[in-house]
Amino acid sequence: MKEQKGKGQLFDDWADKYNSWFTTSIGALVRKYESELLLELLTPEPGENILDVGCGTGVFTMDFLQKGSKVIGLDISLPMLRVASEKIRGYWFKIILGDLLDLPFPENTFNRVVSVTALEFIEDGELAIRELFRVTKKGGCIVGATLNSLSPWAVRRKEEADKKQSLFAKAIFRSPAELLSLAPVAGTVRTAVHFQKDDDPQEAVELEKEGQKRNLNTGAFVAARWIKT
Repeated sequence: MKEQKGKGQLFDDWADKYNSWFTTSIGALVRKYESELLLELLTPEPGENILDVGCGTGVFTMDFLQKGSKVIGLDISLPMLRVASEKIRGYWFKIILGDLLDLPFPENTFNRVVSVTALEFIEDGELAIRELFRVTKKGGCIVGATLNSLSPWAVRRKEEADKKQSLFAKAIFRSPAELLSLAPVAGTVRTAVHFQKDDDPQEAVELEKEGQKRNLNTGAFVAARWIKT
């Protein structure tokens, strides 16, 4: 497996930071609600083949594996993949170094394809979603998730990135409607994480309940689901 150069290196130093974030009080809540939404939309089943595109360190990959699915995790960062490989043992899980825009698989390969927080770094979102559709079997499910541009989280992330010149400085955050519009077929969309980074964790739980009850479209995490016809 040859290590890719260029844009993949932007994420190489983020493996530890990414994992550490989800161990904080708010980070753990974020992971909980994002995972619940992903599982609800993706509905992984035992024995199915799932492609996790932009799997990173495998934060959400484990949830799919625990449902009995077979998962291939693809990412453009080799350090990220190494962390995922070390963390995930005892399951049918394989890693591949690759690019979302040029997936190294034939058409109609996977029962389900999911991509979490990778679309932010791709300007041509339609091309990216089209590639996810290409490798999905007919009747299969595609789920794409990103940071919601309608959420204060996105505004804050961009402001912080511009000051520090981080990798998020050029990130493209999309609204629920914009995310849905990237696909060639109609889909459904939901959001989660209706609290803020600085909120008290106990208050955050109540805010999340209220946001989901009201079906708000401003949650920080937006996920869309499509079925390939």
